[in-house]
Amino acid sequence: KANSHLSQLGCNRPESMRSAISTTMRSILHNSTKDILLRQARFFSSGAHDTVGFIGLGNMGAAMAGNLIKANKKLIVNDMSEEAVSKLCALGAVAAKSPADVASQASTIVTMLPAGPHVLQVYTGTNGILSKVQPGAMLIECSTIDPDSARKVASACEAKGSDFVDAPVSGGTIGAQNATLTFMVGGEEAAVARAKTVLDLMGQNVVHCGGAGTGQVAKICNNLVLGITMAGVSEAFQLGLQLGIDPKVLATVVNSSSGRSWSSDTYNPCPGVMEGVPSARGYSGGVACDPMGK
Repeated sequence: KANSHLSQLGCNRPESMRSAISTTMRSILHNSTKDILLRQARFFSSGAHDTVGFIGLGNMGAAMAGNLIKANKKLIVNDMSEEAVSKLCALGAVAAKSPADVASQASTIVTMLPAGPHVLQVYTGTNGILSKVQPGAMLIECSTIDPDSARKVASACEAKGSDFVDAPVSGGTIGAQNATLTFMVGGEEAAVARAKTVLDLMGQNVVHCGGAGTGQVAKICNNLVLGITMAGVSEAFQLGLQLGIDPKVLATVVNSSSGRSWSSDTYNPCPGVMEGVPSARGYSGGVACDPMGK
């Protein structure tokens, strides 16, 4: 029956069959390629690939978002502070009413929030990101939170078919302003590679730490070291002041000796030692003790 059917099609000879199949395959490939090219053309002409959502415009987030604008990204922003939103809009960003509104307009979203409960609410709440998330969205969580919260959000995002990475940062407000941050990233390798194209615009180091939540594990360990050294440097310079040494002289000694650390040579907490750091401007714009406690 098969031979009879092929004969009716004029393909009873092998070469005829190959010719017919070849012609059909060329037609399928041509149409498929044409369809792909049309979709790509619509994507690029719409500017969708250059649109990024950013939620959380505090001292760190505002500077990070600003660097995305400098990189010619169309930015959709949301924050509880109208003043913070207005400042970014003055630079070219577009305001969104809620995290859900951001998700409806951007398929790549960065979040930078105070703590775990805020992150869970922004992602999974009634007007959260996942209520309006686009298929295949790239979600980048840069807050410093506990690993369990990061993993809960990762599971919720996976259930929605979205890529998710936890990518807390190190480098402080200066690193955020200068786009020199280090990102500690947890997530699947493909998602990390995809997120890196955005993270590279806000920092200079992207380290894949492992699966979901491991970025937060690395951040907690790093912050433990930072907190200890910052407290130690603060105590040492206070002692130096009380005993009568010029803090700049003390900084020269410490930074060329065994006491040297990031807290002493890059972010010194003693007023009058360095310019451009929180201690030089009344401790404004830095990380407070309470967030460090988490």
